[in-house]
Order: sequence, then structure tokens, then C-alpha cells
Amino acid sequence: MDPSPLSRLDRRIAGCRACPRLVEWREEVARTKRAAFADWTYWGRPVPGFGPPDARLLIVGLAPAAHGGNRTGRMFTGDRSGDVLYRALYDVGLASRPTATHADDGLELYGVRVTSPVHCAPPANKPTPEERDACRPWLVRELHLLRPTLRAALVLGAFGWQAALPAFAEAGWTVPRPRPAFAHGARTTLDAADGPGLHLFGCFHVSQRNTFTGRLTPGMLRDVLRTAAGAAGLDTAKTG
Repeated sequence: MDPSPLSRLDRRIAGCRACPRLVEWREEVARTKRAAFADWTYWGRPVPGFGPPDARLLIVGLAPAAHGGNRTGRMFTGDRSGDVLYRALYDVGLASRPTATHADDGLELYGVRVTSPVHCAPPANKPTPEERDACRPWLVRELHLLRPTLRAALVLGAFGWQAALPAFAEAGWTVPRPRPAFAHGARTTLDAADGPGLHLFGCFHVSQRNTFTGRLTPGMLRDVLRTAAGAAGLDTAKTG
């Protein structure tokens, strides 16, 4: 059976070597490893998006973590940020389990896909503007493939927001001028001339800095997930 266009895209992303600094870093991390994961064979490549090809809600992060996605080969899997995100998705009925430990752990997402504007783990979690721009065509292509069903997007953090807006515009949605500013709970609609609009939401990133300090609480994350899922036409659980 021929793979879906999205599966083919994922494979192409995983083979990308466009950014020398990111290639060197991700492969060095995969070789040296962290002591706690010494027995792992790291993925050490770009990490494609995760979730069904008919997703109605897209969650956009920043980039894979060096010892998370760069180790496991799946977005937000094997790190503290993923622990927070997938727990919240499970709590509101959008994931099959509350944890994400490795790519074959059986986790499924319901109507949701997770991606990022940069697919390689960057040093200090900080891609350069040039690396962000070099990676944008992958996100644009992903958005094109998701457009038939996609109705809402939840962007985690200001970097993702700034990186995603041009990609949404290139994929056929109209970004208002002036561009909407990022904020937790920000909400706007991106119209499209040839189809349904896209409900766009902002949320503080699920980074340890935000979750450990209480800037982003589990309740805040569940609330914005429910709102975005509702706009996308997805049913969610009514947990607290």
C-alpha cells in the first residue's frame, strides 16, 4: 500500500541536512548521550510531526529537545515538556494515554497533530532566524496537506507564534495586518479565500521554566486546549 502524502513528507523531513550547525549538534548529542540514557540508540535526526493526517487541531511547538525528541524520534516524547503536554491532552480526552516515553509506546492522538517550526534539536533550545526560515517550507507543506480538515491551531510560545504566522500565510490563510501579537489566551481567526478559516490560539510554552514557576499551570493548559479543540469541532472531557 502506498504511504500517505503526510507519511512521505515525514520521511523527507527525517532525512533533511539543510542546516550544518543543527546537523552537527543533533548528531553530537546522539553520540555522546546523557548518562541516564546511555543504553539508548538516539534518533539523532530531524523529528517529523506526530498525529493523524486528518487532524482538526494542530499544536505548534518550538523545536525537539536534545534528549527528548532527538532521542526518541517523536515530538515532545521523553522530556518534561512532553510530560505536561500529553498529560493535559489525555485529561481533556485528546490522547489515549497520559505519558509519552518512546515512539512505540502506543500513544495515539485523537483529532490532534503536533509539529514544530524547527525539526532539529538546536543548541540551548535556540534556533537562529536563518534556521527557522530554512525549516519553514516543511511546515508550509504540512499545513497544505492538513488543510482539508484543519480548523484550529494552538501555538506554544512566542517563537512558535512568530515562526508559524508566515507559514500559515504561505499555506493559504490570510494573516491580519498588523500581525496579531502573541499572548497566553490570544485568539484570532485567519480567513481563507478558498475554504474555511483557521482559529488560531496562543499558549505559553510547556517549558520547564514556565511550568516549574507556575506561569503555566496544568489548569491553564487544559483550558486553552479545550477552547482550541472546541473551535476545531472536537469533543473534550470535562475534567478540572
